[in-house]
Amino acid sequence: MHIAINAWFWDQVYTGSGQYVRELVRALWRLRQAETPYADLKLSLIMPNRAQPPADVPEGVQVVRVRVGNGQLGKVWFEQRTFPRVAGQLGAQIAHVPYWAAPLSAPTRLVVTVHDVIPLSMPAYQGGLGARLYFSLVRASAAGVAHIITDSEFSKQEIVQHIGVPAEMVTSIPLATSAAFHPRLGAERDAEVRRKYNLPEGYALYLGGFDVRKNLRALIAAYTYVGPSVGDEYPLVLAGKAPEQWGTARFPDLPAEIAAREGLAQWIRWIGAVAEEDKPALYRMARLFVMPSRYEGFGFGVLEAMACGTPVVAANASSLSEVAGEAAYLVSPDDSRQLGGAIIAVLIQDDLHASLRNLGLARATNFSWERTARETYAIYDQVLAR
Repeated sequence: MHIAINAWFWDQVYTGSGQYVRELVRALWRLRQAETPYADLKLSLIMPNRAQPPADVPEGVQVVRVRVGNGQLGKVWFEQRTFPRVAGQLGAQIAHVPYWAAPLSAPTRLVVTVHDVIPLSMPAYQGGLGARLYFSLVRASAAGVAHIITDSEFSKQEIVQHIGVPAEMVTSIPLATSAAFHPRLGAERDAEVRRKYNLPEGYALYLGGFDVRKNLRALIAAYTYVGPSVGDEYPLVLAGKAPEQWGTARFPDLPAEIAAREGLAQWIRWIGAVAEEDKPALYRMARLFVMPSRYEGFGFGVLEAMACGTPVVAANASSLSEVAGEAAYLVSPDDSRQLGGAIIAVLIQDDLHASLRNLGLARATNFSWERTARETYAIYDQVLAR
């Protein structure tokens, strides 16, 4: 079985698409090396010929680097013409695009991973004319693929609704965290990370983006209840990279400015972007992690926090309840008072805190990249058998 994989994002390790393609390829290759049923697997990565050679490619995986043009047009040309052409030249039986950008036509069977359909379901993410044309293109391409993989049953329902493909053409395969997200492994760096970001001894953590679907307004409003009660002991730490432009439909407000307007600045700290290698420590040292997002295709933050042994308070929306199961305190994304009450309860009730910690650690063991790889291989097998 020869699979050619679009590796455009291979070296973009801080993006979800980059993490997905790297972890999936590594897990598939480990299966090939360890178990007889996978011994016939051959993987070829087709990627741009950037200045630096690709890092961390498993030994034995073929890498084909191709010249690409600049900007968005160069990316679209690679996706639509170069990748399928090279996959055909290599004799691949399946071409897998691990993000939402399948070619309209290809000389081989196509599998595409669609992580979410946010640009189709939320108007604030539809952007200008160029963005709308691009998403029209990739939406049209979905009709020609052999199978679509997605991250959750919620995303599967969204794909069926917004793209119009039959449900049997879509399979949800959950993702996983890296081994670095662990309650003890790597904990010797925690004190160093605390100093690096000037973290308080105790805190509630939000780690993620600041776009409108993340529902930061509700979280900050929740601290009108949390702050006067336990905010001095457990301030809210907001971590994440700032967007290039605030005051738009997608990025409406700077969180620090909202907090100042609401008189909450003393209980809310924004530490900015966090290095990938520091994230497990941030989770481990937090008293709780809160994720009030209205829309997530999977919700990595919930799983990462649980894997680190940190209790989770999350919105009962989109895929978050699917990932968390019974292991998180779930509340309405529209009720800041309820969110505030949940945060206070987990912060101060030791028995509830311990229960959620244990439930979260157990829940996290259900997710692994080995499972993701096995179920993805089963889709390849299914596509070839048809």
